[in-house]
Amino acid sequence: MDAQTETEMPTGNVSDEPFLGPLDIILLVSLLAGTAWYLLKGKKKENQASQFKSYSIQPTTVNTMTMVENSFIKKLQSSGRRLVVFYGSQTGTAEEFAGRLAKEGIRYQMKGMVADPEECNMEELLMLKDIDKSLAVFCLATYGEGDPTDNCMEFYDWIQNNDLDMTGLNYAVFGLGNKTYEHYNKVGIYVDKRLEELGANRVFELGLGDDDANIEDYFITWKEKFWPTVCDYFGIESTGEDVLMRQYRLLEQPDVSADRVYTGEVARLHSLQTQRPPFDAKNPFLAPIKVNRELHKAGGRSCMHVEFDIEGSKMRYEAGDHLAMYPVNDRDLVERLGKLCKADLETVFSLINTDTDSSKKHPFPCPTTYRTALTHYLEITALPRTHILKELAEYCSEEKDKEFLRFISSTAPEGKVKYQEWVQDSCRNIVHVLEDIPSCQPPIDHVCELLPRLQPRYYSISSSSKIHPTTVHVTAVLVRYETKTGRLNKGVATTFLAEKHPNDGEPLPRVPIFIRKSQFRLPPKPETPVIMVGPGTGLAPFRGFIQERDFCKQEGKDIGQTTLYFGCRKRSEDYIYEDELEDYSKRGIINLRVAFSRDQDKKVYVTHLLEQDSDLIWNVIGENKGHFYICGDAKNMATDVRNILLKVIRSKGGLSETEAQQYIKKMEAQKRYSADVWS
Repeated sequence: MDAQTETEMPTGNVSDEPFLGPLDIILLVSLLAGTAWYLLKGKKKENQASQFKSYSIQPTTVNTMTMVENSFIKKLQSSGRRLVVFYGSQTGTAEEFAGRLAKEGIRYQMKGMVADPEECNMEELLMLKDIDKSLAVFCLATYGEGDPTDNCMEFYDWIQNNDLDMTGLNYAVFGLGNKTYEHYNKVGIYVDKRLEELGANRVFELGLGDDDANIEDYFITWKEKFWPTVCDYFGIESTGEDVLMRQYRLLEQPDVSADRVYTGEVARLHSLQTQRPPFDAKNPFLAPIKVNRELHKAGGRSCMHVEFDIEGSKMRYEAGDHLAMYPVNDRDLVERLGKLCKADLETVFSLINTDTDSSKKHPFPCPTTYRTALTHYLEITALPRTHILKELAEYCSEEKDKEFLRFISSTAPEGKVKYQEWVQDSCRNIVHVLEDIPSCQPPIDHVCELLPRLQPRYYSISSSSKIHPTTVHVTAVLVRYETKTGRLNKGVATTFLAEKHPNDGEPLPRVPIFIRKSQFRLPPKPETPVIMVGPGTGLAPFRGFIQERDFCKQEGKDIGQTTLYFGCRKRSEDYIYEDELEDYSKRGIINLRVAFSRDQDKKVYVTHLLEQDSDLIWNVIGENKGHFYICGDAKNMATDVRNILLKVIRSKGGLSETEAQQYIKKMEAQKRYSADVWS
């Protein structure tokens, strides 16, 4: 019977009818059969999926596991490991060194794992002593003005601000720094000292690497003594010669759906197509470029003024912050590398970690194509370190080439000298190495495993959000230079930017960016006097500072004396933002001091002007408690300026050398002396 007939029947007759009619039974049986088929189908799919779990073609993301899910103690215990190597890395070098140490541990019966402090419950360090003959190694970079890297900040604060009992913890520290910076290796030095203060046992002496020289040489020299000491301490022996092992296995995936393949995203698949705030290092904003104009008037060099549109992104910035940009590699270089490796760059693949306990399942987002990996994810212009050359040697068909690569990647003094000459001094990247050693033909997947990740490039923001709330300005010199081998090397980011010009009638070019906060700030009170030293593109953050002071004056506020020292080669060639600066000077916003080094027979630099202005400097920093800022080259200019400042403090303040040093340190602590420098 149908539903309509059933509802029209008198209720008193319902009890006389059977509870289920023939049609009801048929429908019920059909429903139950369908449900059972669906459940069994789902179970079958689940079983099939579990059979191929290790060959999953689901896209990966940058590891965002919570601390609870990423217990390094449980992983050590379950896999029989005793070595954990933590890294604090901003550019990838510390992470690379950590990986090399963990990998080498197998030779010394110390199977290891690499761990990111940001993704671990670091309180578990207190339990590491419960694992017999265990060791924690820390590869820690110092960043900015003596700061820990972003991923190490919480760990640094934890050991700094807590009275912990680290008794029984065995540890060693290798620091990564740059001697041209004021706070050389501050983080590594502090962590090494602090762990000892908390009762931990230092198994091997602190190592300090200098990135101003060959930092890998420092690392190799340190670990050559590190491993024998570890063996003696734990009573273990080396298993023999180093065995080259692949960390990742290749899985080619020709059948994966195109919408599951990464095309340059940093983390979330399709994040560049479907943008969602908040925007940060793992989720950059695809910013339109509204302006890209040349600042140099002549001279053959190029300096770009670029304006990024951030309207609607909910990103905020202040003068002194940094803009980070994800660049892409040069197309020609990518093609050349593909041909040298005889690779089909359109092949879809994944590299899968052979260590199933590692939280890092892939070296970069997978699945992807070789073209995308070489374009977006790998530093193909980086000078290859010795461990890369050692592995490349195995792919040489000519014995002399194999011996050469082994020689320059060795720890022999002569080999180190040859590496310095052939790789570093000649600026040979991976493409140049393979071009100059044609018998070396490595598979493209191994090259992708060996090369470091392409890192974002950082630029001091050259605008104030008070004047430009919806745009961020940067000032960048186009990097191009000829090497000793006659090749033209190009900067990755600036070459990429130079191609991004907005054209009428066309969509604006877009670039993935995010904002990184800085401590480089104007004084809270606009009436506080300031001195800014920024030759060349060191002017960038001060352009934002000056805009801010101009804004305050237009609001009717008093502003303190604002002195800018700027330098370049020639007024007619590279005096960037000349019209702006001259206008600010005429209107009394700034006291402008400019040095043109090549406009006269005897070169004049900003340092010469500073030496002439000792009374002005002391008036600002000594008598009126003003602020002093430096931006630019760390190796020479920043050091020279600091020494001049020390001389002024001694002579005008009547202080000794030691007292003058303490005076500057006090200024630093009060945020009255700030440097935004690079090497």
